[in-house]
Amino acid sequence: MRPTRVVPGEQDTLETCREGCSNPLGRVQKAGWQMMRTSAFTARNVDWRKRMSDTVAYGLLVYTALQIFVTMQAIEGGDSASMLPMLALVVLVAGIIPLFRRFERRWEHLDDAAAHDPDLRSACRRDQIAVWACAVGLPFLVTGLFKALGEVF
Repeated sequence: MRPTRVVPGEQDTLETCREGCSNPLGRVQKAGWQMMRTSAFTARNVDWRKRMSDTVAYGLLVYTALQIFVTMQAIEGGDSASMLPMLALVVLVAGIIPLFRRFERRWEHLDDAAAHDPDLRSACRRDQIAVWACAVGLPFLVTGLFKALGEVF
């Protein structure tokens, strides 16, 4: 049986932990118990599924806004009769949704206990950084690629 966490604000002495952390037979397990203090991060009870879903939603908004802005700048700066910037806009907005959905799907399968596991913080942060790198970098990269293709052809 795992020890219960001491809630901030309660008396956090070893005796309090021993009283709340007895085994099913009524004997207090004394060996190996350490005081488990909750930090401000774990006290918030973070749901990694919701955190990743929010990141994907905001990333899609930022991506779409940047893509429109970058594409409009390419249209105004170059030949406005060219359909390549418009094609880039359609392809990129439609193509990014499955990519971002893939990030979100990785976190949907977690049950409630795993969704609140503080050990998943680094994995969630890694996926968040990847989402934001795609959301900010891809509009510039792909519009530049389409613009370069427009120069060649």
